[in-house]
Amino acid sequence: MKTAISASSLEGAPIVVKKRVTPLRRFWSYRTLVLMCVPAILFFLVMSYLPMPGLYLAFINYNYTAGIFGSEFVGFDNFKFLVKSGALWKLTFNTIAYNLAFIIFGNILQIGIAILLNELRKKWFKKLSQSLMFLPFFISFVLVGLIAYNILSYDFGLLNGILKSFDWEPLKTYSNPTIWPFIIVITFLWQSTGYGSIVYFAAIMGLDSEIVEAAEIDGANALQRIRYIVLPWLKPTFIILLLFSLGGILRGNFGLFYNLVGANNTALFDATDIIETFVFRSLMNNFNFSLGSAVSLYQSVFGFFIVITANWLVKKVSPENTLF
Repeated sequence: MKTAISASSLEGAPIVVKKRVTPLRRFWSYRTLVLMCVPAILFFLVMSYLPMPGLYLAFINYNYTAGIFGSEFVGFDNFKFLVKSGALWKLTFNTIAYNLAFIIFGNILQIGIAILLNELRKKWFKKLSQSLMFLPFFISFVLVGLIAYNILSYDFGLLNGILKSFDWEPLKTYSNPTIWPFIIVITFLWQSTGYGSIVYFAAIMGLDSEIVEAAEIDGANALQRIRYIVLPWLKPTFIILLLFSLGGILRGNFGLFYNLVGANNTALFDATDIIETFVFRSLMNNFNFSLGSAVSLYQSVFGFFIVITANWLVKKVSPENTLF
């Protein structure tokens, strides 16, 4: 039996009218968060989006008198030159190989140091260790290159000075390409590991201490706690940092390579030449802006597809840890 509701029974009942939330009202309600994001928004707007029209340089034969939009349009001729010359494949291989070494060894060392710092019980020693490992990050690449030269120089280097004191043959380091991959990787790890370990150490600090205490009560030793509690806890952080790193896998550390090796040491090009140093030579030595822009565009497009592919693979294995 259906009950009819009379109009009189609704008299006096409050009528709730839902206000439509406009984008402007929503923006105002989150004004504090938006204000905090303004510096980052301006940074990417000025450094990443406003220069985008300059990509047109990659498809023209740039002429100084005619300007960017008055120069001859050549299509993909700049890219064809890079491919036919063989320079593109060598530069790509070197850049990816170095970045993979930086990513793999860097993350292993950073995670290991963060775990070791977490296991330290003396607070003063923990703070001292963090400060000493963090210090190399503030040393400029110019100074790093100067230190390396004073150690490795054939005539005046510390290393050859020690070898000569034992009547051994001095090493011609700056003309021997086989040892430079090791020198570059070790230098990068020395300078960046302390800084990178802070992210993992901060993630460990977010771990619930009750879980660790419960594991200790159940008899888990330090290695078992690290294996079954700490490392799984660091997994999401590692995946996110890995995806960010893969996005820049074709962007070499110009400051490191330029100051350690130099941009014109032809004897070391096979082992140390990366995309950034090639672009620098194209701009500063040959004044070929179109070729440099073509390489930079290739970097960006290739890096974009690497991030998309890596994120897709992570989604297949661990969907909750994907970047997007």
